[in-house]
Amino acid sequence: MDVYNLLYIIFITLLPTLELRASIPYALLVFKLNPIFTFFFVVLINILLGELIFYLLNTFLPYVLKIKFLEKIYKKCVERVQKKAYKYVNKYGTIGLALFIGVPLPGSGVWTGALAAFLFGFKKKEFSRANIIGVIIAGILVSLITLFGINSFSFL
Repeated sequence: MDVYNLLYIIFITLLPTLELRASIPYALLVFKLNPIFTFFFVVLINILLGELIFYLLNTFLPYVLKIKFLEKIYKKCVERVQKKAYKYVNKYGTIGLALFIGVPLPGSGVWTGALAAFLFGFKKKEFSRANIIGVIIAGILVSLITLFGINSFSFL
């Protein structure tokens, strides 16, 4: 296993909007990594990413918002996240946030989920629970879809 391949997978996993939705298929299709290793490796990186984002939001956001162009970006993100996550989080709380993180669609994932948790006042423990459950759900779904696609076209 090449360390550069793993670093590339980590890089893809850390990117907003891509996360494990892109890194799992890339690892399996391009680098031909073991599916079980890929699942655990990418899920762990994605969980750690969510925890880091939530921590940074709670710790450094007031300082970051003093920079006008970052404040403008933040406000746009807040509006989008509130529209997308509100129906899940308001109705179902931690489980709703986990499902929001876990559904591998554009606009969901740990970046958006961490921001939603921050905006809706989640405690660290609540967010961590939702983050772990959501990332595992997303990891399972993306892995199964990718493996099904690989096996479906293996006869070619």
